Amino acid sequence: MSTADLVNHRPGRNYLLSAVAIVSSIVVFVVPFAFILLTAVKDRQQSADLDFSWPHQFRFVQNFIEVVEARDYMLVIAFINSTILTVASVTGMVVLAAMAGFVLQRRKSRWNPMINFLVLSGLIIPPAVVPTIWVLQKFGLFRTMPGLILIEIAFGLSFCILLFRAFVATIPRELDEAAVIDGAGPLRLFFGVVFPLLRSVIVTVVVVQSVTVFNDFVNPLYFLPGDKNATVQLTLYNFSSQYSTQYNLLFMNILLITIPPLIMFLFFNRQIVAGMTSGAVKG
Repeated sequence: MSTADLVNHRPGRNYLLSAVAIVSSIVVFVVPFAFILLTAVKDRQQSADLDFSWPHQFRFVQNFIEVVEARDYMLVIAFINSTILTVASVTGMVVLAAMAGFVLQRRKSRWNPMINFLVLSGLIIPPAVVPTIWVLQKFGLFRTMPGLILIEIAFGLSFCILLFRAFVATIPRELDEAAVIDGAGPLRLFFGVVFPLLRSVIVTVVVVQSVTVFNDFVNPLYFLPGDKNATVQLTLYNFSSQYSTQYNLLFMNILLITIPPLIMFLFFNRQIVAGMTSGAVKG
């Protein structure tokens, strides 16, 4: 086959791959979401069939009210708890990871390989639940929101440091030197010069980690037990029990806690991609 034939053949192949990718995305993302939406608007009897049938009667408002009022407005309390947890945890991750990534990239020392190993270990080694609970109990942080915030920061810090360190490599060192010549100290250098330049990767970290923390199920279950401390993912237990499950209310609950992360991804999709790719130029 000649070069001209290869060039003419590639567009058709690219269209085929694009079609396959679109169909795969629809199957993986759109179909499950459509199933959740259909089941959430059915009555209890029809929702128990767990099929794609059209609802006999739409009960969106009724199911919504029942979900919100269940167990003394537990979903409202859970949304408040999840919002506090997400905002505090992501703020801590951004500030600490940005500072750590800046220092690791700018200041080379003999300790850097060991620190890099510890950062990668945070991504590879799974967390130990029982020892972590023991440590939290010793510090009086078990079953408290500050304790869970520290847990979320610790578990997400490694990923954030890798992103910030890769992005800091794209910032010219001349900016640091110019700021030092002007009399800027370490904190002023970082927060006044470097930190504003990290905007794209900050948006990436905020969106990705906000969705991760908001959708976290395991950590609140282990480290923040109790109805008053419930987060949105734990409210799924409200409509599922050993002997019966109210699938219409369960899927309505799933729909309500899925909407905020979905909105974030829709609005900040371009910023996420820009933050990921910009830090990969000189990683």
